[in-house]
Formats: sequence, C-alpha cells, structure tokens
Amino acid sequence: MFTLTKAMPGDEALCLEIIADGRQFQQEQGFVQWTEAYPILPDIAEDIETQRAWLLREGDTVLGYLCLDFDGEPAYDAITGGSWLCDEPYAVLRRLALNARGRGLTRVLFDLAAERSREQGITYLRLNIGLQNSRMQHILEKVGFEKRGIIIFQGSGKFAYEKRI
Repeated sequence: MFTLTKAMPGDEALCLEIIADGRQFQQEQGFVQWTEAYPILPDIAEDIETQRAWLLREGDTVLGYLCLDFDGEPAYDAITGGSWLCDEPYAVLRRLALNARGRGLTRVLFDLAAERSREQGITYLRLNIGLQNSRMQHILEKVGFEKRGIIIFQGSGKFAYEKRI
C-alpha cells in the first residue's frame, strides 16, 4: 500500500538523496533541469519547515519526494502561448523525484497529491517542466495534465501544466 506522508525534521538527507537520484536520471536522459545549485539543502529544509515536503512510501520504504505547495507560484501569473484553465486556488507540485522507476509511481504520487489537495479544498494541480524533459511531458499528458503554455521559472522557459482533479 502506498502512502504520502509529511517529511519531518531529520529527513533532509533522505530527501536530498532522492533529489540527487532524480538529478542523475535527468542527466542520463540527456538534459539538465536540476543543477548542483537547485534543489539543494536549504530548499528541502524550507519545504520541511513549512510542511510542504512529502514522502511517497510503500510500507516503510521511501520511494519518492514531493513539495506540495498550496500558496501558489508568482511565476505562473505570466503565462505565454496559452492560459490557465481557471483562476481558482491551485496546488503546485514542485521538486518531484522518485528513486524507483518503471512501476507507475508517478501516477501514484499524483493521485496521492490530488487527495491531499482535495482535503484542502483545492481542485486544480499545476506544475512546470523543462522544455527538454520529453519523458515527463509524456507522463504528464498520459495522466491527464494539459500543457497550458510557457512560464519563466528560475530564469528559463518551462512548459506549464494543469489538471482539474
């Protein structure tokens, strides 16, 4: 059984290990979205401190990390080449990383994040993805996210995705 539990103080190293695995996987796929400068310990520590850090678990085994942010993202205010589905409150999925692949865990993580969001009265999920990350773009579209346009995040253009849950 899969669960999504809040990461706690002391989980920083575990979270960073999962992020590092994701960073390496990106490089193996031929692109760099996460650099050595992002995401790093202060990002993860802030996620944990603000209770936005979540761990995907199967029993006692941690399989993934996600920052689930209910406070929005200012960069999403300036979308080009499209528009958002709504102006309602939304949850932002950030720093999604899995340390196990080929098991459909991305869908599991999205489904659990959607459950947590609905518990907060949120019915839309948004995220951005690097223009070169065609693998994740395919996964997002497969699980029902729609490409809505392009936003500028951390100095570069990213595809913006949204899903009504």
